[in-house]
Amino acid sequence: MGTAAEEVVVYTRPGCPFCTLLRRGLRKRGLQFQEINIWQDSAAAAVVRSIANGNETVPTVVVGEWRAVNPSADEVLAAVAEHAPALLPGGRTAG
Repeated sequence: MGTAAEEVVVYTRPGCPFCTLLRRGLRKRGLQFQEINIWQDSAAAAVVRSIANGNETVPTVVVGEWRAVNPSADEVLAAVAEHAPALLPGGRTAG
């Protein structure tokens, strides 16, 4: 097993309703994350394309070695519990 992730990265773009839903869900659950706008960061857009089969599909989330395109907040929390449990709000487990 690899090293635990040090942060949750959520790649987004303006006007993305799925990004808004995910942000709300993660904030409601108290999860801290770094949000990166792929329209303002070409390197971030390249990361998203590498994950999303050449597409700039957002939200795309990275937690350590775990990557997902348009995951639910619950899926992100489950990934955090597995790959970066220290990042869970209050040290609790997902679910």
